[in-house]
Amino acid sequence: MNQIEARRGRWAVAAMFGANGFVMGAWAPQIPLLLPRHQITEAMLGLLILVLGLGAVGAMLFAGRLIARFGAVAMLRAFALSASAALPMVVFAPSLTVLAPAMALLGALIGCMDVAMNANAVEVERRLGRAIMSSSHGFWSLGGFVGGASGAWVIAHWGAAPQAVLVALVSAVIVLAAMPFLRGEPPERSAAQTDLPRMGLLPRAPGLWLLGLMALLSMVPEGAVLDWAALYLQKELGSDVFRSGLAFAFFAGAMAIMRFAGDGLRNRFGAVRTLRVSGLVAAAGLCGAAVAPDDLTAVVCFALAGLGVANMVPIMFSAAGNYPGMASGTAISAVTMVGYAGILVAPASIGFVAEHVGFRITYAALSGLLVIVALLAGRVAGADEVRPITADAQTHGKSPA
Repeated sequence: MNQIEARRGRWAVAAMFGANGFVMGAWAPQIPLLLPRHQITEAMLGLLILVLGLGAVGAMLFAGRLIARFGAVAMLRAFALSASAALPMVVFAPSLTVLAPAMALLGALIGCMDVAMNANAVEVERRLGRAIMSSSHGFWSLGGFVGGASGAWVIAHWGAAPQAVLVALVSAVIVLAAMPFLRGEPPERSAAQTDLPRMGLLPRAPGLWLLGLMALLSMVPEGAVLDWAALYLQKELGSDVFRSGLAFAFFAGAMAIMRFAGDGLRNRFGAVRTLRVSGLVAAAGLCGAAVAPDDLTAVVCFALAGLGVANMVPIMFSAAGNYPGMASGTAISAVTMVGYAGILVAPASIGFVAEHVGFRITYAALSGLLVIVALLAGRVAGADEVRPITADAQTHGKSPA
């Protein structure tokens, strides 16, 4: 792959990140509508979100094997096209017996696409000789902002069903336009490398599990905003459908802006200081949302939380990749699996908690988790030791491209 093809592959995988975020952002304003449509409680909605998360995490365990056999590019194409059609299956589900498996399928396809596009981003990094992961996740956040904001507007003016169909069409167009330009490793080379996730499922290093816990504590608030912020604004702050949908949209938009600036901040201030300040800013944002007197103030506070959360997990992944005495792939795999449990599975319990104590107390408690991460910021000092691409290359026994 020459440099021109690598750059095209870089923008193609960025488009895939954007499409994935667009679908997830558009899903957020649909969540409160499930309550009246299926006559369910918040606790039941929490169970359904748990099903979605379990579908995603469970599918992630098999996505690596498929990528090993067929290559990241081939599987990204398949998962991305399938994920584009997943949201209408949930929205048009006529009953709970259909809704539950539809949500599991949505989680599985989004989760598998997530693994494939991250794997492809690593491949493009090798060819470019520089890291693109942070900005790639920035495109995910940008897609989430566009999907959430536009999705809320379409639902408010046209309804839930037209929004789901439009999301499927728009995401499919993005995916189809990007597919011809995807570039990556051949399946044979990928197959030689993908035993690393299996090796990394149960590492014994306590410090690595602490990094995983820190990633989980950072991702739980992100999942809480995605799954519950719209309902919080509607139920406790009297917000309408459009304004409530802006909560995750502005959270994701703020994350996107800060992720595009994240590498520069880390280079200037270092990983430890960046993480410490990020954690405190995110905690202040969630705490502000918890005590907000009105819905617009809450939206602004959620945006502040997005600025803080944006670079926390990428820093932890870099620290894991440089963990002493352990292959980078093994370490990152463990931290990723623990961390994604936070954004995909843990928010399901928030429904049960919020039903008994309310969303204000719930979001205030979540801000405390971010303070804990800020206090543990010294554990990520290894993130500054070497460039992520070098660590990745060492993982695979190769020299950097």
